[in-house]
This record gives sequence, C-alpha cells and structure tokens, in this order.
Amino acid sequence: MAEERNNYQISRKDAKNCFVESLYDAFEFGKIHLAFATYDLNRPAGQRQTNNIHIYIAADEFLELCRKLNYGELRYMMQNKKKSNDQTPLYECLGGTSAEKLAKQGRSRPDGRSLSRVAKIIVGSRSDILFVADSGPGDVTEKGLIVPKFGSKPENHVAVSMAFETLSELLLLTQAHYMAWLSAQYMAKPKQNRSTGTQPQSTQNYTEPEVPMF
Repeated sequence: MAEERNNYQISRKDAKNCFVESLYDAFEFGKIHLAFATYDLNRPAGQRQTNNIHIYIAADEFLELCRKLNYGELRYMMQNKKKSNDQTPLYECLGGTSAEKLAKQGRSRPDGRSLSRVAKIIVGSRSDILFVADSGPGDVTEKGLIVPKFGSKPENHVAVSMAFETLSELLLLTQAHYMAWLSAQYMAKPKQNRSTGTQPQSTQNYTEPEVPMF
C-alpha cells in the first residue's frame, strides 16, 4: 500500500525522523491529500513507521491558502506571530471519519467515537514553521464537522519542522499539479460528452476516500 501511494507523490519534505508528502490521488474528489509520517530507523525494515496521518483538504480551501502564500499574507502573519510569541495556528484544517462511516467500513473505534484528523501550520521556535498533524477521538457536530476530543494528547502526532521556503515549495508545487490536472479535465470532458451524449458528473455524491489503517 505504501508503494502504491508513493506512485501518486507530488512532493515530499523531510525533517528529523518524519516527513510530509502531497499526493494527487484525491484530486478527482476535489481534495488535496497530505500524508504525514514518523519513523524509527532502529526498527527492522518494513516496521519503521511509527505514526501515519492522512489529511484531506478541500481544493478551494487549499487554493485560498496558496493565495495567502502567493501574496505574502502568510509570511506577514508568521512574522507577526513570531514577534508576539503567538502560538495560534496560521492555518488549521479539521477533518476525519465519522463513527457511522467507520462502522460501515468495519473499522469502528473501541470507544465508538469518530476519528478526528487535524492539520495545523504554526510558527516554530527553532524553525520558521511546524506543519503538524494529529489524530484521535472526535465528535460530529450538528453541522457535520468532526471536532477533536483528545485535548493535548492525540493518539497519533507528527510535527514536521521546516523553513518557510520549504513550506512554499510543498504548497506551490502541489497547486501547480492540481491546476494542471484541472486543465486536463476541462480539455477532456467536452470531447467525452460530445461522443457519448453524457452530462458532466455531479459532485454532490462525493465520498471521502477510505483511509488505510496502519
């Protein structure tokens, strides 16, 4: 499964015993897929991964983050937060899988709760940025949002330390790939519709891709 995901890799950024990679396997669902992982080189080959968290960001939300990066807003926010020692996130994404969906997939949690997955971009003390992913128990709100209920003790935690320029490389290369994919879809769909007489497929029945268990 790991090798299959690597075939979809756009960019990977490494830090000490951890990394974050962007993948294009969820573009067709309108999502940007980021995979966070930690590893221990002292473990046997094939058993070195210690944490693994998959984050799916809505494409429009991701493009808005890239807009802030392109126009200097993100760097400006980072500099201000560093000056004031503000640890609130520059960016935060809440997601996960509901308890109902986990049950249908045969992956129910022992506590019966939903699986919350959170990604944050925060300023670092020894580097510009920490790109953080956490997962653990969560609850579904009335609006369908899965909010974390693990406080400061997530079940899985990955924090990738990086320079601001490294974050920029990850986000902008992923943006370029998504825009190229989107352009290809627009080029291909009219030809398909003319030959088959079909209408473009609705996105209303989107289902989040199943996240592999590790």
